[in-house]
Amino acid sequence: MKQSKFPPGWDEERVRRVLEYYENQTDEEAVAEDEAAFESTTQTLMEVPVELVPEIRELIARRRAG
Repeated sequence: MKQSKFPPGWDEERVRRVLEYYENQTDEEAVAEDEAAFESTTQTLMEVPVELVPEIRELIARRRAG
């Protein structure tokens, strides 16, 4: 049997809680959450070429570690 691997700080229970949260979310709650994300002044969404994703992840990880 293959064992699941989770990112640091995550375990099966956390994954279950996140799934339960989104599965029980109403359409109105989902829309409100999406709209709030677009209004954030501390984060942004950006479309980038797929081949750049590993480099961007590495850059973010270095910044968080630094």
